[in-house]
Amino acid sequence: MLNIDLRKIYKFYPIEPAPAAGALPTGGDVYYECLDCTAIINSMPHIPSACVCGNLQGNGGKVEIKLEERVRAVKGKLK
Repeated sequence: MLNIDLRKIYKFYPIEPAPAAGALPTGGDVYYECLDCTAIINSMPHIPSACVCGNLQGNGGKVEIKLEERVRAVKGKLK
């Protein structure tokens, strides 16, 4: 897995209004931030991605989330 800090490439903004835990949005500019370890992962990752604490894992365009209440949906824009 690549260990890339996406904050060096993108500016992230919380999605307002905040979506419910069971209805997180997906898309090319939508990312998930783990509130436990502060890692950010694309909502549709095409390379193996995971946060340090293991709450978020993804590959092949799909993400597995263990605790959705510990995830915040954010939008990313290039700096």
